[in-house]
Amino acid sequence: MRDQFEASLPQRWRALLVVCSLAALSPVFFLAAPTGLPVGAGRALVAALVLAQAGAMWWMGVRPELVTAVVLSAGTGIQLLCPAIGPGVTLVVLCTFAWLRPARVSMWGLAGAVLLGTAATASTGHWVAAALSVVGALLAWSWGALGRARSARRQAEARRAVLEERARIARELHDVLAHTVSVMVIQASAADDVFDLDPAKARKALRDLESSGREALAELRRFLLTVRSVDDERAGEPQPGLSELDRLARSVSTAGLDVVVRLDSPEPLGRGVELSAYRIVQESLTNTLRHARASRAEVVVRVADGHLLVEVRDNGRGGGRLADHGAGHGILGMRERATMLGGTLDAGPDPAGGFLVRALLPTAQRTTPEDST
Repeated sequence: MRDQFEASLPQRWRALLVVCSLAALSPVFFLAAPTGLPVGAGRALVAALVLAQAGAMWWMGVRPELVTAVVLSAGTGIQLLCPAIGPGVTLVVLCTFAWLRPARVSMWGLAGAVLLGTAATASTGHWVAAALSVVGALLAWSWGALGRARSARRQAEARRAVLEERARIARELHDVLAHTVSVMVIQASAADDVFDLDPAKARKALRDLESSGREALAELRRFLLTVRSVDDERAGEPQPGLSELDRLARSVSTAGLDVVVRLDSPEPLGRGVELSAYRIVQESLTNTLRHARASRAEVVVRVADGHLLVEVRDNGRGGGRLADHGAGHGILGMRERATMLGGTLDAGPDPAGGFLVRALLPTAQRTTPEDST
């Protein structure tokens, strides 16, 4: 997989690198004269290399490839002139370079550090020091690459959490709005059909429309509070559960679909299970209103063998709805809810006629976003 992690080096860390580099190389000014050159020229050259190496550190976050090359070259010169100075600064830069850039790029820095470090120490006859410089370069590069891998994993986990939360919010908004808007559209259409013939019935349809709108606003407000608050109960607005199914059935009945709810849940269930069951029933009834041309729907909810069974069947045209749902998000969203809890969901034409949605949700559910909000 291609490394897509984008690392950056803050200004304070670049300043720290400059200061630490100067502090680590300051002993060269108190050592004996550099080898192979007159005292004055040698000390001037060492000072220039030290300043070049430390000054280049400031640009490490902007041009790490160039800075690494400059530091390695200057460090090799300092080691040749002052063999007592080790490769400490170059190893720090190599580690930082391996953290800032993918392995395919930073490997060139590792190769340069090994070659230049070995050449500088071997030229003085210190073969043990040459071997240690190779080991040090490998360890420094490995540490930086490991730090990059860890940072990339944390960034990927944070990005995945954001995407999952966005998907959860989108799913909740779809469930909240699609159902109520569908009911409101049907109620408005009914009011328009009888407006001249039966004003009283039209007014009742408009009152139902107003009631549905208020319920939609209330549920949307509950949802927004749960998004803003870490704790639903602290916000004072719990998410809907199985106890709300009768209210849901009544709101659907006002749109012309007779809904019967058979609820057999003797024990309290987890909030995530109840919310998912409610949303599955809500989405199923919404699809029935929009696609089935049904006059009756039955909702069965009961606990059996450690699972919550949710069934929604109608007497509409089940065969045609299967194609309608194939390209939509309704069944997909319901199936995602069930799968997230470790359950299953099947939807399709009922052999007895109409359409059937059947979900099995474990009562001992795993932790879900709904449980942690």
